[in-house]
Amino acid sequence: MKRHLWSAGDGASGLMSSRGAAGAPASTAGFSLIEILIVMAILGLVVAIVAPKIDITRFKLEADMQGVGMTLLAAERQAITQQHDVILTFNAAQGLIRIHDDKNNNGLVETGERVRGVALGEGVVFGRASAPARPMGPGPVTFTKIVNGLPAVVFHRDGSASEAGGFYLTSVRAATSGTHVEDTRAIELERATGRASWYRYGPPTWRRAF
Repeated sequence: MKRHLWSAGDGASGLMSSRGAAGAPASTAGFSLIEILIVMAILGLVVAIVAPKIDITRFKLEADMQGVGMTLLAAERQAITQQHDVILTFNAAQGLIRIHDDKNNNGLVETGERVRGVALGEGVVFGRASAPARPMGPGPVTFTKIVNGLPAVVFHRDGSASEAGGFYLTSVRAATSGTHVEDTRAIELERATGRASWYRYGPPTWRRAF
């Protein structure tokens, strides 16, 4: 009697790969199409419920307040480490801050002196809308020093500022509609230390942000 011996070429390996050690069919990993569609439908429902409650404008204002505040801090530190004046001018109409590395402290932009700009984000402007003014003044920019026709502040090599003052930031919707007064922010500088303080307006009063 002849015996037939199974070899690798006889399909034994294929049989073993399709069945488990106990002879049961091997399980397959992953998700079915129906399961994926159900998850997508649930996510879509959650987004539809939550999205209207997210105030994107408020997030932009917070980001700009922190970004501009860090710009002031960086300018002050640069004045100290490089031992020369750093001049910041504020163009409220264009929503732009210009930073000038005044290496020889003469107030003029000359060859080899870097000038760069920092722009406010979309939907954010200089101004306080209908929020009450802080002691630094009504704004939108309260510095009295003028450079090239624009209000300016100078950080000196000892870290001090040329004067006390500051500016307000608010949203376009608050500036144009008179509503959303809680969008308004303020940043103030101390003259002697050059330190910046940040404030949020939450009716009926201003609150320290940092």
